[in-house]
Amino acid sequence: MPIWKSLLSRLDAVLALAFLTAIALAALSAPIVFPDGPWRMVARPLIAPFTDMTHPLGTDALGRDLMASLMFGARTSLAIGLLSTCVAIVVGTSIGAVAGFVGGRVDSALMRSTEMFQTVPSFALAILLVAIYAPSTFSIMIAISVVSWPPVARLARAEFLSMRRREFVQAAMLSGQSSLRVAWSQILPNILSSLTVMAALMVSMAILFESALSFVGLGDPKVVSWGYLISAGRGVMSQSWWLTFLPGLAIMSTIVSITTLGDAIGDSQDPYFERRESK
Repeated sequence: MPIWKSLLSRLDAVLALAFLTAIALAALSAPIVFPDGPWRMVARPLIAPFTDMTHPLGTDALGRDLMASLMFGARTSLAIGLLSTCVAIVVGTSIGAVAGFVGGRVDSALMRSTEMFQTVPSFALAILLVAIYAPSTFSIMIAISVVSWPPVARLARAEFLSMRRREFVQAAMLSGQSSLRVAWSQILPNILSSLTVMAALMVSMAILFESALSFVGLGDPKVVSWGYLISAGRGVMSQSWWLTFLPGLAIMSTIVSITTLGDAIGDSQDPYFERRESK
């Protein structure tokens, strides 16, 4: 079943795709809708949502438009989540592929190196890396990539170990194809389902990591993110609950949507899924 046909046949996938499309459009159009950026004070502080339609979602403690902050925050959170995941997927898949396909001492050395990164709690290592370098969007993205690639490497290794024993892989190698070509054309397409689900989880975790880093004061001070908005609003949470609720709702909804869409894409690439569903 084609991937789009499979996605459109599932209500949860359609709703997730619609929400993520809306978030992406909001992030892309933020500089157009709010050309002055999210830092400008535009009205009196702490206007409640839907009481002044000039600022539909209200204002923060400094009188800045919350809708502008949420839209620009989406740009930051999504960009860091997607870019750090891409880096982690490429690095992790490459290391896992070499370990699983070559085996032997190479496999052992690469897996021991991978385990070294996993001995330290991921969030603690991310805090350490961002603290060593000046907090910035780039350093946060690198820190999240560093703590995210080991699980991908272990997954890719397991998949390559399994696939290299299959008959079609052995036939390709006996036909004279190079190891790189066999890995790229025969094995990698068959593990995309697992990598897609893993990537969706990693984007979600990257958004959470960025939000947590911003919440504890290690975010990029030059940009607005959803985590920064929650941190900035916690001081007045008792009387202005929306300043923390709305960015928290954006984070939760985005993560749920990404995870749902990733599961749906993974199922659409699983040849046994349709058979299981029909039973």
